[in-house]
Amino acid sequence: MPLALLALAVGAFGIGTTEFVMMGLLPDVAADLGVSLPAAGHLVSAYALGVVIGAPLLAAVTAHVPRRRVLIALMVLFVAGNALSALAPDHHWLLAARLLSGLPHGAFFGVGAVVATSMAAPDRKARSVSLMFLGLTVANIAGVPAATLMGQHLGWRATFLAVSAIGVAAIAALALLVPAASAPTPAAGLRGELTALRSLPVWLALGTTVAGFGALFAAYSYITPMLTDAAGYTDASVTLLLALFGVGATIGNLLGGRLADHSLRGTLFGGLTALTTVLALFPLLMTTPWTAALAVTLLGTAAFVTGSPLQLMVMEKAASAPSLASSANQAAFNLANAGGAWIGGLTLAAGYGVTSPAVAGAGLAVLGLAVAATAYALDRRTAPATPSHERLVVTHVPERAETLQP
Repeated sequence: MPLALLALAVGAFGIGTTEFVMMGLLPDVAADLGVSLPAAGHLVSAYALGVVIGAPLLAAVTAHVPRRRVLIALMVLFVAGNALSALAPDHHWLLAARLLSGLPHGAFFGVGAVVATSMAAPDRKARSVSLMFLGLTVANIAGVPAATLMGQHLGWRATFLAVSAIGVAAIAALALLVPAASAPTPAAGLRGELTALRSLPVWLALGTTVAGFGALFAAYSYITPMLTDAAGYTDASVTLLLALFGVGATIGNLLGGRLADHSLRGTLFGGLTALTTVLALFPLLMTTPWTAALAVTLLGTAAFVTGSPLQLMVMEKAASAPSLASSANQAAFNLANAGGAWIGGLTLAAGYGVTSPAVAGAGLAVLGLAVAATAYALDRRTAPATPSHERLVVTHVPERAETLQP
């Protein structure tokens, strides 16, 4: 792994930790600030709103800035948001700080993916993206449980100070390890980045992200009641089982990056098909404790196999101006989070049973397959077919970018 990818992974680890740790700290935050649990839940929504707003906005306004400098500036904003969260005197200030913390999230992953691919050989681009995302998946295994434990014993403010420290470490790593030559100033500028978003293939790729990851969050948002009410686990066991999801996500992320370097579309179609199958089997798998544990692990694996292919697909379709489209894909991911949870909740409200959100998720995964198939058919009509004996390699990075061998 190039050391520059390690710097990106450190930033991703901090972002992943602060995104998901709030779920475990909600009772402590609500009690300390004197608000109800539903009101404290708005802190999760505020962060997601920050991601959706910040991803395209910050990528657009920094279109003329060298990408290494953009990454460092985004992490400075990340540190500021988390430090202000730790110092927030009341619920309203904490809401504003969480919104601020979410602003750099999508742009960091979007610009980081462009930088990661610029440092990789042509046949290792997907793998380089998956190594950056490794920080996000490892955060679910180690960062979130450790940060939650710290918050429960030292207070939730200590957690956000610790996350700020991770951000400072990421700033130092980015400044020292990311070579300026690997991330030159984008040639296209703001106009070129905006033009890329007028492409139908880009929107089809973004639509695949919304549907595919909406399928994941339709089920994952309600995984706790499935494990306790259907599989018979105690509340105390859920944290360990969610760590299994993180293990599965890490495996899927690394596997997806490796496979996508051989066949980008093949990996995407395979991942979405596997996700459809796993979700459709959830009502059966949630009947015993061991099969439920297997289901949680497989859900993480199947969903995150598609992560690197989807990110690269958007960047490839955006051609020479990938930063804004790549960041928009992170906004699409958060829209999938909100939309998937809403659709899964509708099935519960309708009385279809505790595992019904997973079945709804399977339907969303099928929709994702349909959108991906539409994009493939469009490509077949507008470009020559790739010979079957050749590997599909993403080549969206300008030739002048310096290539570093992993």
